[in-house]
Amino acid sequence: MIKDITIGQFFPGKSFIHKMDARMKVCLTLVFIILVFLVKNFYSMALMLVALGVIVGVSRVPIKIIAKGVKPILILIIFTAILNVFYVKKGQPLVDFYFIHITTGGLFTALFMVIRIICLIVSSSMLTYTTSPTMLTDALERLMSPLKVLKIEVHSIAMMMTIALRFIPTLIDEIDRIMNAQKARGADMETGNLSQRVKALIPIFIPLFVSSFRRAYELAFAMECRCYRGGDGRTRMKQMKLKGRDYLALVIIVLVFAGVILLNRFFVAVI
Repeated sequence: MIKDITIGQFFPGKSFIHKMDARMKVCLTLVFIILVFLVKNFYSMALMLVALGVIVGVSRVPIKIIAKGVKPILILIIFTAILNVFYVKKGQPLVDFYFIHITTGGLFTALFMVIRIICLIVSSSMLTYTTSPTMLTDALERLMSPLKVLKIEVHSIAMMMTIALRFIPTLIDEIDRIMNAQKARGADMETGNLSQRVKALIPIFIPLFVSSFRRAYELAFAMECRCYRGGDGRTRMKQMKLKGRDYLALVIIVLVFAGVILLNRFFVAVI
């Protein structure tokens, strides 16, 4: 399960989305996430799914990789679906047995929420799948540049966010290595009650924290040795520039936005 977490990983490619300006990708990702929360019925959700399918197809990121990214939150998805099935009382009753009450509204809401969560995870993951950490740092710094008026260290914030994303796969590998080492020493992490399993994780978290702080110190020391001083006077080998593909993507997302608003207006809302 630990190996299945792919958030923060970058998959190099030469697709249409890989070649887009990182600033535009960040902005369009935020707009897409907002749209996912704006959808109110299955018609507008279907439009969002079509748009997401086109994005995934154009990016050429393997479906297997995307499915691995969704797998770790499968328990959360199932738990959310169960809550909606049993606690939403709208619609026609399907099951009415003692304390179990299931309605059509509960089933529709559960399905709607499951699709919404998957869309959020996949759409946000596509940003890191198709954007290198360096380009993502530059994009965040450029987008937050107006905050410099308030004397905010924009470059430091962008750098910290990108480093955090970059080290997620590294920490996942570290967790897997520590777990295998503890299992080789006879540690049992898969049996027992909840409290016993929590106690079994202590020998994992302590070495993980020590390793994380050591990596952070080594990274800071390496940056200091290279006389790294942040964004002041720093030049970039690759200059960001909006091109035709970026404006085309913007037009498409605007059309999808308009379509969602219209479908929400003319069809009955599910939630």
